[in-house]
Amino acid sequence: MTNFIPVFPLGIVVYPGEKVNLHIFEPRYKQLINECVTGSKTFGIPVMMEHALQDLGTQVRVAEIVKTYDNGEMDISIEGLEVFRILEVIRSMPEKLYSGAIVNYPANDRHNRSSTMKRILENIRNMHQLLNISKDFKKPDEALTSYDVAHHIGLTLQQEYEVLELLLESQRLEYIKRHLAKTIPVLQEAKSLVEKVKLNGHFKNLDSSEWQ
Repeated sequence: MTNFIPVFPLGIVVYPGEKVNLHIFEPRYKQLINECVTGSKTFGIPVMMEHALQDLGTQVRVAEIVKTYDNGEMDISIEGLEVFRILEVIRSMPEKLYSGAIVNYPANDRHNRSSTMKRILENIRNMHQLLNISKDFKKPDEALTSYDVAHHIGLTLQQEYEVLELLLESQRLEYIKRHLAKTIPVLQEAKSLVEKVKLNGHFKNLDSSEWQ
């Protein structure tokens, strides 16, 4: 399917199913959000990276206007729907302050692979334990997909975009698995180093019985 949507380029990656909070303050995007809410329409968040608009983004809907300020600024909650690919950017439109784009929606396999995800979740929780943080994914483990966990494993913006480019769940899970396989040993080594530094200056009970 190909259609036209208004766009709100941002330096973030929004994944399908994800909810994100935004503060809206620019006049063009205040207009965009008001029109989307009034007309029950969606808009797109294409990814801005290194001052360049990328080809992919995510169609989103306004889930809630949390607060409206006296000057028209808003705090809103949005929900990611589908990944889109930009075919053409429409920078200027009559009576609109914002831009738009003609987009299509590539086929995207989002089927959960519970056995693979189970191993990935074990590694993610191991990572979080090493970092002394706690995360609530707000879903049962068997319902989680790659999109639900990708923002919680320390990916850079470039890496998050690379996950967005992968349109098979198996590919996204493999990407996440490889990232964790590289990251966790580094964190374990760092934790070991911290423990060694903490011991410096303490009295040590050392065993020399093996020396004869």
